[in-house]
Amino acid sequence: MNKSIILIAFFLLISCNNKDEKTQISVDKTATKISGKELFEGEGNCIACHQPEQKIIGPSIQEIATIYKDKNASIVSFLREESEPIVDPSQYEIMKTNFAITKSMSDEELKALEDYFFSFPK
Repeated sequence: MNKSIILIAFFLLISCNNKDEKTQISVDKTATKISGKELFEGEGNCIACHQPEQKIIGPSIQEIATIYKDKNASIVSFLREESEPIVDPSQYEIMKTNFAITKSMSDEELKALEDYFFSFPK
């Protein structure tokens, strides 16, 4: 009888440890990093007006990145509508329509967009 109780306790202990490991692994696998490129082309709809190397409606990503880097400015602040336009102020009225989208984004999403822009050196 004592051997049975010890054996059952041993198997319960092993099975509990395995569940914790599986839970930890599944949590790690679900962690994702937000892609600035996906936001740019998808939810943000930035691609409708901006291209990597050429101006269409708005300035190119390269131009935006270069000017913001040179001025040590924050694209995130601009997308939150907390700072003035510094690239092409004449296009600011057009960009205003998109602030509803960018203001609803999390800090992490806006930072991902900024990082994506800064990945296009001129």
